[in-house]
Amino acid sequence: MIRVAVLGANGRMGREVCAAVEAEPDLDLTEQVDIGLGSLDALVESQVQVAVDFTNAEAAAENIPWCIKNGIHVVVGSSGIPPHVIDEIAELCPRCEGNVLIAPNFAIGAVLSMKFAEMAAAWMPDAEIIELHHSGKMDSPSGTALNTVEGILKGRKQLPADRPGTLKENLPGARGAERQGVHIHSVRLPGLVAHQEVIFGGPGQTLTIRHDSVDRKSFMPGVILGIRRIISHPGLTIGLEHYLGL
Repeated sequence: MIRVAVLGANGRMGREVCAAVEAEPDLDLTEQVDIGLGSLDALVESQVQVAVDFTNAEAAAENIPWCIKNGIHVVVGSSGIPPHVIDEIAELCPRCEGNVLIAPNFAIGAVLSMKFAEMAAAWMPDAEIIELHHSGKMDSPSGTALNTVEGILKGRKQLPADRPGTLKENLPGARGAERQGVHIHSVRLPGLVAHQEVIFGGPGQTLTIRHDSVDRKSFMPGVILGIRRIISHPGLTIGLEHYLGL
């Protein structure tokens, strides 16, 4: 039985994680922490083994080091964590007993789509990304989109075509954000959950890789996988793909 705490338990994702953990016979939902609910100190008193953090970047930046220093493993779904905090976590892990998994996306299909995009980039280096999320998402581009860009850059075996840039933007920002030739377009609307489309273009053809999460339950198998496997993955791991053997 793995003793689990959920940080951000009252949030949209936090509530789903609590329900998912409670449904698994080998997991025990030991503590729930949120504003006005529980405390980090209770995790030590209750001998929590794994904390799942779905708070926000600011809270996660404090929660993760605290958990590591107290020997608690952390599965992190909070996005937008600053690079210097990631560096701090990477330095802390070898000195402490807590492992950390930070995943831009816990949906297995999304993880596969990012891997497929990396593979496609070897043959079709010209790509753009459209990512669509619910209107309450705090950051843009999404962590999934940024991770997808990194995969595309890693997968490229040749530079993209030498295309002339847009000579005139009738509205500033119409071409979206850009990183090394990959444009990212962020959409935020009610009714959406989490969706991403990666479009590759080549002479006479296009290739589209799309993933849709239409319900937050799509993230739960990945979260549960992370809880079960984090103990056997020392240090800091970025991306669920490493737990899937991709």
